[in-house]
Amino acid sequence: MLKRLLNVFSTDVAIDLGTANTAICVAKRGVVLQQPTVVAIRRNDMGRSVAAVGHDAKDMLGRTPIGLNAIRPLKDGVIADLEMTEVLLQYFLRQANIKTKVKKNMRTLVSIPAKATLLELRAVREAADGAGANEIVLIQQAMAAAMGAGLPIDQPCGSMIVNIGAGTTEIGVISLLGSVYSDSLRIAGDSFNTRIVTYLRRQYGCLIGEATAEHIKQEIGMALVLPEQAHQEMEVRGRHLSAGVPAVIKVNAQEISQILQEPLKNIIDAIKNTLEDMPAELSGDIAERGIVLTGGSAKLRYIDKLFSQEVGLPIIIAEDPESCVIRGMGKALAFLDNPAYDSLFVH
Repeated sequence: MLKRLLNVFSTDVAIDLGTANTAICVAKRGVVLQQPTVVAIRRNDMGRSVAAVGHDAKDMLGRTPIGLNAIRPLKDGVIADLEMTEVLLQYFLRQANIKTKVKKNMRTLVSIPAKATLLELRAVREAADGAGANEIVLIQQAMAAAMGAGLPIDQPCGSMIVNIGAGTTEIGVISLLGSVYSDSLRIAGDSFNTRIVTYLRRQYGCLIGEATAEHIKQEIGMALVLPEQAHQEMEVRGRHLSAGVPAVIKVNAQEISQILQEPLKNIIDAIKNTLEDMPAELSGDIAERGIVLTGGSAKLRYIDKLFSQEVGLPIIIAEDPESCVIRGMGKALAFLDNPAYDSLFVH
């Protein structure tokens, strides 16, 4: 009873700590912040200091001078640099006008991959604690994405969600407020970018950065190339490896699509494995209702058509797929004190 009374005076905050972007939602205020998960660090004889965070730091990626380095403190959906993750969260919470000096005033819901290890979960808790959280609750990204996409997770029917972010692809089958099946692949949007960088280096001897690879993916990247779009092309600027001078090359949609097929196939195989492992009754529900795609990488053109061809089921891309996880977490905040919804969270 005392705990419930204290919670009345607390600030409930949801943090979608993503590899590429971080979003924050506050109870009764909605989503208050969405910024890149990037920190710019200045190194000197005294150690490291923070030069920029979020959008300002992202603009520095690949463009920093000696002594200044822009990094992403999360890799493959998990924390790679705990200290910088704490700094990033503290900065974002201040930006969102959330007071963290009095720790008793902030309960925090944080999203996690389904297959996060105990060590990785501990790092998430330590980062949230260091940023000012008092009570820390975890929720799987697939569960949050399903809530954000508006799936009937409280009904006695199967709902299947595939959340393709930057660092991980999360697959979940949910029924009656619980996870029937969950899987996590460290293959997602960053894998697409890495394939593009590697291909241009090997095929053209041209070195490009992560930001350029992301731009190529957005402009002409397709999971499935329609005949009329096969020759769509764009100019790419990078550095010629052997000559060491700036170079301009042309790439087309067909070749970019071909190099994305391997990571896409890995995701498709994981979806097929999920369908094979789930109970027969739920399989019927999903065959009728289809599979919902969320996450920023679900915006890759024609990914729904490719998945539908390969899996043989309807594929639906959620509305505003990039924000489904944080929207779902915002809904989940209302259930933190309701024992009937306890199965939504990771303990």
